[in-house]
Amino acid sequence: MPEPSAKTITLTIDGKPVTVPDGTTILQACEKVGSPVPFYCYHPGLSIAGNCRICLVEIAGAPKLQIACYTQAADGMVVNTTSDKTLTGRRDVLEFLLINHPLDCPVCDQAGECWLQDYYMQHGLYDPKFNEQKIKKPKAVPIGPTVMLDAERCILCSRCVRFTDEISKTGEFGIFNRGDHSEIGLHPGKALTNNYSGNVVDICPVGALTDRDFRFKCRVWYLGAANSVCPGCSRGCNIQIHYNRERQWFAHIADGARVMRLKPRYNPDVNQWWMCDVGRYGYKFVDDNRLTHVLLGQNGAKRQARWEDGIEQLGAALQRLQQAKQLDQVGVMLSSHLTNEDLYAAKRVFGALGVRHLVFQRPTTGTADELLLQADRSPNATGAQALGLVEGAQSLIEQAAAKKFTAFIIFTQDVAPLFGEARLREVAANVERLVFIGANHNPTAELAHLVLPSAVYAEKDGTFTNFQGRVQRLMTAVDPWAEAKPEWAILGALAARLGIDVNFPDAPTIFTEMAAKEPAFQGLTYDRLGEQGMLLKV
Repeated sequence: MPEPSAKTITLTIDGKPVTVPDGTTILQACEKVGSPVPFYCYHPGLSIAGNCRICLVEIAGAPKLQIACYTQAADGMVVNTTSDKTLTGRRDVLEFLLINHPLDCPVCDQAGECWLQDYYMQHGLYDPKFNEQKIKKPKAVPIGPTVMLDAERCILCSRCVRFTDEISKTGEFGIFNRGDHSEIGLHPGKALTNNYSGNVVDICPVGALTDRDFRFKCRVWYLGAANSVCPGCSRGCNIQIHYNRERQWFAHIADGARVMRLKPRYNPDVNQWWMCDVGRYGYKFVDDNRLTHVLLGQNGAKRQARWEDGIEQLGAALQRLQQAKQLDQVGVMLSSHLTNEDLYAAKRVFGALGVRHLVFQRPTTGTADELLLQADRSPNATGAQALGLVEGAQSLIEQAAAKKFTAFIIFTQDVAPLFGEARLREVAANVERLVFIGANHNPTAELAHLVLPSAVYAEKDGTFTNFQGRVQRLMTAVDPWAEAKPEWAILGALAARLGIDVNFPDAPTIFTEMAAKEPAFQGLTYDRLGEQGMLLKV
């Protein structure tokens, strides 16, 4: 794609003057002036192919219609995007693209977000001239663990080919055969197994490439969307959470799930248009195997209790230790999956109480690549460090196993994969009160004496800080599961029981206080963070 320069040019589009950098394409200039043209093959993150031909425009003095995606704007150029000649040309292109396209919109999983449907309603509505038998091509072919191919629906925009050539650099796709027998497919001996395979579904403008995880789970017109941040690693890719707005209507189809899928959200400084498959398909914990109520007991023999009972039991235990001046027998292990607001609330409450053993822990390190995925699977370790918290769970586990703690409070993470289930059982046997504050059933929750169910990232407002120091907002997509509460709300209730003077009515209020008191966050507000975040103060 031509790179715009510092020099500017002025042209007229649909009677409106617009000034753009030299090197800008007509398509880009049309978007800037508010006269967008349709396109299939163009994508701002890929090279220009110019093969779908739907972005036709009329340029004064040119002998024929030109494609806007490839033609560079010129000084003094006069462009018309809505002339009869232009609209007729687009209708002809649409008819050509639909010659062999199956008429299966009602059963196509892309229905409702298909550009062929949209552009036909805008530019088509013609009587087709083609009355021959359509060319048949492969349908519903799994081409990897995440993607299904229906070659009959493909319009040969080549976006998937260019993505695997230019972005993932894995080169699985090609266009094979000639003429109306041309079709998208994988090169012999290859499968679509790269770590960014889901992106080809995102950029496919029709129903040729669909997501095997999402297929037929939910019609897109039932989906709501909330901006958020992927918790899968320290990159903090910007995402949208697509959730089922009418879950009760078809819970039998989606197994009661609320979150249907994750989609990348554009941020030029973090992930551009993409996200990895680790983050994309790592959302199932939001609705699977959730803790629903406060639980009291141990070794699997637990009974449900009220929130008041759970807070009272924990608060009374901590108060006794405080009165006995034995708070050095309390260990608190926070998690790098907690939001900045949760971490700050914990720091305020346990700091005011006088707890000395307060640390955070990262999850197990994973694999990394050169595009987006980071080995550190922490969405907010940088935020914890910016708040002055230290990493030291290993020391706390050893002290708990050695009977040096009376109370040990673990947030969010199952520590069995980190330190072994045998060591976890030793900890549970050697502390009077093992408390787990988390969202999902796991060995730590099973062995804990007190379990308080907490909300996950999709169920609360807040912020994460990625490995670059960029503070980014996440917004509530779905209500907390059953009786789960955000960690900051749990800590606020505990503070009230202990008589600690804090004000934690909601995440924005906590962030405002944090920005006033923590040097790294000074000057930041939710409004200033906007949709793409800001860097911490250095």
